[in-house]
Amino acid sequence: MNYEVVELKEKTVVGVMAKTNNFAPDMGQVIGGLWQKFYEGIYTEITNKLNEKALGIYTDYEGDEKDDYHVIVAYEVEKAENLPRDTVKKVIPAGKYAKFIVKGHMQKAVAEFWEKLWQMNLPRTFICDFEEYQNENMEDAEIHIYISIQ
Repeated sequence: MNYEVVELKEKTVVGVMAKTNNFAPDMGQVIGGLWQKFYEGIYTEITNKLNEKALGIYTDYEGDEKDDYHVIVAYEVEKAENLPRDTVKKVIPAGKYAKFIVKGHMQKAVAEFWEKLWQMNLPRTFICDFEEYQNENMEDAEIHIYISIQ
């Protein structure tokens, strides 16, 4: 898989969060449930959005991809204030990231990406990784995926 190395500035986000891991039998329901909760109304209550690009964030890893982590569905904000009920403010740290561009059916393309990523020998830091959805077209999505690296 092709990627480019980019330096990102810190990003402040507001969204909904849960804890899971890639081997939990309910991982799909946990992550899917967050997206559902986000789009059932929370996304309209987030103020100071920088754009309308939804973010799927994986952070606070307790080790590597085999351990627990937090998943957050969020929007990037200029500043976090008047947080809607059941939301959190989080910071995506500044740093070096491998940027991948994935296109195709939204869920299928992202799932295939992660399967391939786990097989790559990428110098990951397991600090924070995130998906940035460029559009909301389920069948023909473009997703930029950022993986924190050394």
